[in-house]
Order: sequence, then structure tokens, then C-alpha cells
Amino acid sequence: MKSVAYSKSALKALAKMPKNLAKRITGKVEQYAVDPARQANNVKALTGSPYIRLRVGDWRVIMDDQGTVLAVLEIGTRGDIYR
Repeated sequence: MKSVAYSKSALKALAKMPKNLAKRITGKVEQYAVDPARQANNVKALTGSPYIRLRVGDWRVIMDDQGTVLAVLEIGTRGDIYR
């Protein structure tokens, strides 16, 4: 199991969204940290970047899965996160 660290921008995005959605997103991130194979169909490597993205409905979570810490870098909607 990996430990999860959230960036300032990710925490800010979670604070702005409804509590039930924030709970759903953090739950999926925790599930990935415990068992990456369980979320394999929702995770892809980003082209031209060392990061991965986790899909949670219309929301995307950009993460860095290097080493023992899973770093959550950004959280945003599908249309806005890749700009």
C-alpha cells in the first residue's frame, strides 16, 4: 500500500466541489493506492508525460505514481484538466 499526498491545487479543487463528489474521488484514489489492479480500467499513462490519470466519472485526477508515495497533482473536469 502506498501513502497518498495531495498538492495544494488538488486540495483546493476538492474543497470547492460538493462533499459527496470529493468523497467519491478520494475513495477512488485510496482504492488505487491499495490495489492498482482494481482501478486498471480507469487509469492511463499520459502521452508525453511521466504522470498517469485516473478517471472518476467526468472528473480526472492527475497523479505521479513513482516510488512509495502516490502524489495527486491536479483534479479537474474532463474538458479543463488537459489545458
